[in-house]
Amino acid sequence: MTQAHKLDCEAAEADCRFIIQSENEEEALELAKNHMKEVHGKEFTDEELRGDHLQVV
Repeated sequence: MTQAHKLDCEAAEADCRFIIQSENEEEALELAKNHMKEVHGKEFTDEELRGDHLQVV
């Protein structure tokens, strides 16, 4: 079974219900970084997202 990489933005920003889920980790990270920068004005490194926000499901 293929694993998916998931970011539930509500875990980072209580008022945001945006969810990213992809089998491609690079795609999930890119989408997450773009969302966090464009919507929340915050910049994260890949390592920060992997360690704090990205889940493998």
